[in-house]
Amino acid sequence: MSGALLVIGDVVTDVVARHRGPLASSTDTAAVIRTLPGGAGANVACWAARWGRPDVRLLGCVGAEAAAWHERELSASGVRPHLVVDPETPTGTVICLVDTGASAERTFLTDSGASLRLAPADWSDALLDGVARLHLSGYLFFSEPSRALAAVALEAARARGVPVSLDPASAGFLTESGVDTFLAFAEGVDVLLPSRDEACLLTGLPDPADAAAKLSRHVPLVVAKQGAQGALVAASGAVRARIPAVPVTPRDTTGAGDAFAGAFLAALLAGAEPEEAAQQGCRAGAMAVTTVGGRPTGRTR
Repeated sequence: MSGALLVIGDVVTDVVARHRGPLASSTDTAAVIRTLPGGAGANVACWAARWGRPDVRLLGCVGAEAAAWHERELSASGVRPHLVVDPETPTGTVICLVDTGASAERTFLTDSGASLRLAPADWSDALLDGVARLHLSGYLFFSEPSRALAAVALEAARARGVPVSLDPASAGFLTESGVDTFLAFAEGVDVLLPSRDEACLLTGLPDPADAAAKLSRHVPLVVAKQGAQGALVAASGAVRARIPAVPVTPRDTTGAGDAFAGAFLAALLAGAEPEEAAQQGCRAGAMAVTTVGGRPTGRTR
């Protein structure tokens, strides 16, 4: 399918601290620390561009102190940034604590900052000109202004017949903001891309396959990301495919789900069936966990 991918979501600065073993309380823990561009929405856009999508756009909000840097980094990754600059609130910052043991699991400390300051006044229907799919990061739902923007964008996309995908983004924040509110909004989208934990939280079911199947009774296509267990593709109340993960040795799992979503959406827009697109998502996820940070390395293809 020709046309652009428009992503609306968070743009943040990641401080990635890679340490081995438990954190030592009340003293020092040795770590390798890097400052990198990040944000779930921005990462998805960069991975979609890396996966060959020629026109990827991003609407996000940053603080004035880092606006130029984030714009340069997005452009270098092949993304056309539409960044709202907040003159009062600094750019969001996430501290990513990554255990360099076998699982490379990470823990986030999140200061959303300007990323949640997007508001309906920042929207223009012209942003949808030439757009073939709109993707919304779930982080938009964790403040009233950005949630209202998401609703305006969804309504505008549906009026134009533009399909919409949605990634819940954070099980922790979903618990705080309310599952019912999120599910009511999700009924207006075409594709839902939850993680395993998010799918279970949204349905109250312990089994990811049952959760994905249940969600697909409300959203036409559900693709549940399962990390090292691959992905589940569900539609019409049933799991249609189980996609295996690509086996790799992980270094940093930050952004793996974003990589999956970006590659999945790029493949879907290129005409792939959902199962094939999920395979591409698993390939991107495997690539992501072998690098440090949430963005693809190197320039876009």
